[in-house]
Amino acid sequence: MVTILSNPTSLRLSFPSVCSISSTWNSHANCLIGSTSTKKLLFRSQSKGSKGFRAVSVPRHVISCGLTEINETQFSDVVLTSDVPVLVEFVADWCGPCRLMSPAIEWVSQEYNDKLRVVKINHDLNPRLIEEYKVYGLPTLILFKNGLEVPESRWEGAMTKVKIKEYIDALLESVSVT
Repeated sequence: MVTILSNPTSLRLSFPSVCSISSTWNSHANCLIGSTSTKKLLFRSQSKGSKGFRAVSVPRHVISCGLTEINETQFSDVVLTSDVPVLVEFVADWCGPCRLMSPAIEWVSQEYNDKLRVVKINHDLNPRLIEEYKVYGLPTLILFKNGLEVPESRWEGAMTKVKIKEYIDALLESVSVT
């Protein structure tokens, strides 16, 4: 749930496909979700003499950290032909657990930079990879070594930094990277 505060009103938006909006002021609101770059909110005006809707653009929330974000065209070169194991994180800008894990994944990329490469792939912008690797939940972590998905390396959902460390250490041990 995303809360947008605007003096003197407070709006609550719930996503994904249908948006319900509740506010502290007495008004009706409708919502349309536009492209991945912006979301258009349409508010029904209740003021005297005013009819119709008022549109407000809300920029998308981007998961940003120092990781390399790759796309479908770069996947083969970056992941499948890598000399070192590659941890791929599948994320989406609208995914709350993805945003929560972002600092921990950034830590992994710095902590394990001599043993492991970490990249992220935007779920919404890379549908072919999502279908090919059957990514059903977000965030999803998959380790690749020698161009193949490491068996039992797939993890779906958020986890703590301690749990991520245990997960990465176990994976690196299983693929003999020390």
